[in-house]
Amino acid sequence: MDINDSEAESAGPIELGTDLSEIAAQCAASNLLDFAAQLAGLAEDLKALAARPIEPTPTSAEPDPF
Repeated sequence: MDINDSEAESAGPIELGTDLSEIAAQCAASNLLDFAAQLAGLAEDLKALAARPIEPTPTSAEPDPF
């Protein structure tokens, strides 16, 4: 028997529900951080686009032959 095994046995039964809820909370937090980073990147892109002037597209009086 390994020392780690005896420590695990003396610690008592693992509460699976608690472990799963902790894992779920960590995953949710990680997903929220990823989402926040994506939103921050999008905000930077929108900020850069907003700083550029809008240039009108030239229109011609003649219809396009194609």
